[in-house]
Amino acid sequence: MNRALTLTRRRVVSSIPVLLIVIVGTFLLLEAAPGDAVDAYLLSLGGGDAGLVAELRQSYGLDQSLVKRLTLYVGALLRFDLGWSVAFDRPVLDLIAERLPNTLWLMGAATALAFSLGSLLGIVAGARPGSLTDRALSIGSLALYAVPSFWLGLVLVLVFAVDLRWFPTAGIETIASGKTGLARVADIAWHLVLPVSALGFIYLALFLRMMRTGMAEAWRQDFVLFARARGLARRRIVLSHVARNALLPLVTMLGLQAAAMLGGSVVVESVFAIPGFGRLAHEAVSGRDAPLLTGIIIVSAVLVIVVNLLVDIAYAALDPRVGSGEASS
Repeated sequence: MNRALTLTRRRVVSSIPVLLIVIVGTFLLLEAAPGDAVDAYLLSLGGGDAGLVAELRQSYGLDQSLVKRLTLYVGALLRFDLGWSVAFDRPVLDLIAERLPNTLWLMGAATALAFSLGSLLGIVAGARPGSLTDRALSIGSLALYAVPSFWLGLVLVLVFAVDLRWFPTAGIETIASGKTGLARVADIAWHLVLPVSALGFIYLALFLRMMRTGMAEAWRQDFVLFARARGLARRRIVLSHVARNALLPLVTMLGLQAAAMLGGSVVVESVFAIPGFGRLAHEAVSGRDAPLLTGIIIVSAVLVIVVNLLVDIAYAALDPRVGSGEASS
């Protein structure tokens, strides 16, 4: 327990400069981009006179210097104020709190699917390297990993939603259904089957290949050769020795793929019309809504940091050397 607390404290402290770099870097990059939310708003109106432009820029603080705006923004962040969305005319924090749960449902289910099924199929493939099953799963995973998530999503919609009509084509839940409790949870799960499959199958192939590669290397280790020399059953060797050691790199990969899966949710949410975090980011870019886009990037960075922290704690539980001064993740 003390080791986990020490590791957590160390990771939190090291995350502070990372967040500062993300905040300042994002702010400066968006400031360097041509145009802003006022330009996008006037474009939607068909134009405006100089007086209206000056009034809008003053109301949103865009007439102040870059340093002053950055200072005010960092000060607001310390009060958990992410600013005001120009495109939606609502607080950024409210918009993120409204959309983020849908993305967390999608990412959580896709991660669980990819990790569990990918690890299981990787164990099946790595149990007998070079066998027909190993080759078939390796080729299948390579083909699946090469498929773009948006294309896979469209195929799933055409086959299972349009032709077979087993699942809904879009949305996170049935509109105005009035369902509550477990009925609403079941409705959301039914709507998420295809999006989770489109996002999870890509990373399933990655975890499968990593698990299979790790097991292939573990078969050549001395402790596995010693276990075989002792006459242990092959099933016991695979599960207790080979698969257990090959699982550690997959835990590390969970943290590394968190940002990639968050980015992949943008495409999947657009294909299935899910009102989530990724789709909100797309709308912020389209509307040149710098405060909203900055808030999305900051929250995304916090999510990735939290996921990597949880992965570090899990890795420390699997490998006692981590966090004890003998090894680091």
